Amino acid sequence: MDGPVAQVANFSRRAALKGSRVTTRLLARPKPSSSLIRLGSPYGGWWVPANVLSPTSICYLAGVGEDVTFDLALIERFGCEVWAFDPTPRAQAHALTVEESKFHFLPIGLWSERSLQRFYAPEDPSHVSHSIANLQHTPDYFEADCRPVSDLMHELQHDRLDLLKLDIEGAEGPVIESILRDRVLPAVLCVEFDAVEPPWTTLGRIRTLRSVGYELVHVEERNYVFVRR
Repeated sequence: MDGPVAQVANFSRRAALKGSRVTTRLLARPKPSSSLIRLGSPYGGWWVPANVLSPTSICYLAGVGEDVTFDLALIERFGCEVWAFDPTPRAQAHALTVEESKFHFLPIGLWSERSLQRFYAPEDPSHVSHSIANLQHTPDYFEADCRPVSDLMHELQHDRLDLLKLDIEGAEGPVIESILRDRVLPAVLCVEFDAVEPPWTTLGRIRTLRSVGYELVHVEERNYVFVRR
């Protein structure tokens, strides 16, 4: 009895989540830009403006998994250095295989404050991404050190941020709130909205970003790209 009931509940949850995300995309109303280029693989790639970044740009990329094609494409295209963050053991192992001097990796999670957080495992053990928000409601987890973006900038001696990518499995909301609180406003902000929240909550985050000068220039599935004018 529990099996079918659990399956129905899981199906309903997934359907509601998909509906919420579709509604958010429809209501977000991006303002397309002709200067965008797509970098990276079909799975791990992102659209970014071709005319904003340069060899001196500072890029923070949170959420590595086992795909660094976007990270390496940024280096190849713009000649800049990138700092990637992901505490997941498989992500750490993958990052160690990268032979590129401008690629820097730290096994740290991003969060709204300096703390130790639980990262919950995906439902499918073949998947790599773990989630502070426990998106898939699993019992297994590991614990990892997490920092706000402003703390990382201080430790790495960066006085500005040109690109911030947040692909962090539902933790994006608190991190966005923290960068607004700390006035960390990168020129380009790439966010995968994964959190299980109603459309008006995500749309509220988008409105807040617009109020501090960000323009939504592209939406691809759950990936939202903002440029600060």
